[in-house]
Amino acid sequence: MNENIQIFGQQTGAALSAERNQVLRNTYWLLALSMVPTVLGAWVGIATGFAGALSPGIGLMLFLGGAFGFMFAIEKTKDSAAGVLVLLAFTFFMGLMLSRLVGSVLGRANGAELVMTAFAGTGAIFLGMASLSSVIKRDLSAMGKWLFVGALMILVAGIANFFLQSSALMITLAVLMVGVFTAFILYDLKRVRDGHETNYITATLGVYLSLFNVFQALLMLLGIGGREE
Repeated sequence: MNENIQIFGQQTGAALSAERNQVLRNTYWLLALSMVPTVLGAWVGIATGFAGALSPGIGLMLFLGGAFGFMFAIEKTKDSAAGVLVLLAFTFFMGLMLSRLVGSVLGRANGAELVMTAFAGTGAIFLGMASLSSVIKRDLSAMGKWLFVGALMILVAGIANFFLQSSALMITLAVLMVGVFTAFILYDLKRVRDGHETNYITATLGVYLSLFNVFQALLMLLGIGGREE
């Protein structure tokens, strides 16, 4: 009897481990795929001048409304194939809205170098957090509420700085964004590894948003120190 229970427990554990690994692999694949529409969106935005043509106020409202609208739609469709399409449409939209910042940095003498440096830095952070998530044994669930509070404070301060236009606050927020969203990458990947997140579309969305914010923050910091034409 005890042997049967032990065998059943081993089989259940193996099945759960396989399911978690499958979710993690799907998350990585979808995350990699999501980079394509993001880059395409940024290219379209720069080529057409879409984001630059919008006034700052309209751009902010469009970004917030579009982002939250897409995230709501992703949550509603996450259990179907449509969820993947909605997520990819969302990443195109995010690339489109990022084009103003990317175009501004590319306008500097070493703009292309700055963009590639921000991209490489974001990639290094992701690889570091992915590796760390595989070796940490501790449950990081308690981090979630603190990270959410940190992200909310950054959002509110960012909206406030839209009106204040403070360079010092912008730099401070960019540094905080790198720290908070780097920790979010670790937190989200660890949730998948621990079986707390079983939907790869939701997992991809969380990690993508963190990567987007880290890249944006690094690009802002590097752009401040970039050489003028």
